[in-house]
Amino acid sequence: MSGFAAVDVIRTKRDGGVLSDAQIDWVVDAYTRGRVADEQMAALAMAILLRGMTPTEIARWTAAMIASGERLDLSGVNRPTVDKHSTGGVGDKITLPLTPLVAACGAAVPQLSGRGLGHTGGTLDKLESIPGWRAALTNDEFIAQLREVGAVICAAGDRLAPADRKLYALRDVTGTVEAIPLIASSIMSKKIAEGTGALVLDVKVGSGAFMKSLDQARELAGTMVELGAAHGVRTVALLTDMSTPLGRAVGNAVEVAEAVEVLSGGGPADVVELTVALAREMLAAAGLPDADPERALRDGRAMDAWRAMVRAQDGDPDAPPPVAPEVEIVRADADGFVSTVDAYAIGLAAWRLGAGRARKEDPVSAAAGVVLHRRPGDPVRAGDVLYELRAEAPERIAGAHAAAAGAVSISADRVAVPPLVIGRIG
Repeated sequence: MSGFAAVDVIRTKRDGGVLSDAQIDWVVDAYTRGRVADEQMAALAMAILLRGMTPTEIARWTAAMIASGERLDLSGVNRPTVDKHSTGGVGDKITLPLTPLVAACGAAVPQLSGRGLGHTGGTLDKLESIPGWRAALTNDEFIAQLREVGAVICAAGDRLAPADRKLYALRDVTGTVEAIPLIASSIMSKKIAEGTGALVLDVKVGSGAFMKSLDQARELAGTMVELGAAHGVRTVALLTDMSTPLGRAVGNAVEVAEAVEVLSGGGPADVVELTVALAREMLAAAGLPDADPERALRDGRAMDAWRAMVRAQDGDPDAPPPVAPEVEIVRADADGFVSTVDAYAIGLAAWRLGAGRARKEDPVSAAAGVVLHRRPGDPVRAGDVLYELRAEAPERIAGAHAAAAGAVSISADRVAVPPLVIGRIG
């Protein structure tokens, strides 16, 4: 590959120019190999944040990220493949029931997931609260489990889009996480490299989401849907509300327990609604539009797939969840109706309890978290329990209590609860 000067690439974007295919290919490859310094890529990322990218630039940037590593070949899997990606939220345990549910309906779900950072939880952290469960699989194990079980949730290997891993860490410390071209290419490079045939995106919007405004969420969703199409992956996106936590459980083991409730045919109505909505989209994208996910929840097939998936990764699906020794109950101080439960505040409280991490290398507590007893629209009387704070260490309670103070608002009249699914793109 012919060389460029990194500073010329930076200047082009700084001045509002369009990067050529050759410039993009070179800078992504050179950065991955260590030939472009972190400070130079940081400057380019900031220029992209401020100046944006054209659809052609974003597609080429994504292709260069994919080309930095290997691309998995799932052609040997004997079912249609479809994956789902969420942009992250509070109480968002949807991947846990959704993956085995879609597998129980005939598709194969190659779900490469991540760990939590800050107030949003990570799927791998949740699953690691199951004794014995392991996140790291070889490519051969990954494909074998897809064939035999139809469902895999695991960590992405080091050879999958290594450019993204390096750039993601840099964006996190340089104030460039918010650049939509870089968010879209980060997500889609990994999903395309994993080899899935179709993809459904859950783009969240609201106080507990990365995207606070509907316009931002629509832009990100549209960009990712276009990227999927450009790379031959059937892609659709749902825009979903994240102003309120999903379900009643926010944490690790508590979210796994709630996911198992859903797979048992119960669980909170909003978690069931979103799980089924995403399952229908995934099955349609996989060419199985007549499959009935609600029936698979009722008749036990989804639970069977969950148990097989957990066992295949050395987990014990019958192990009791860890229990936090420290519990503080927060009660209502007035009669009325719950009007709001602020997702960000509850997510921050769960993080302070130990359920999340400030740095990628920090440990997380399996048992810590917040359990909600009331949600928007619910009636409440003074003295009723609003939520529980759970921690392994008593010194964590005070900070979490402060973070959640005011998270639950009570009004005299019942308020209308906004729809969970706001829109669809693709």
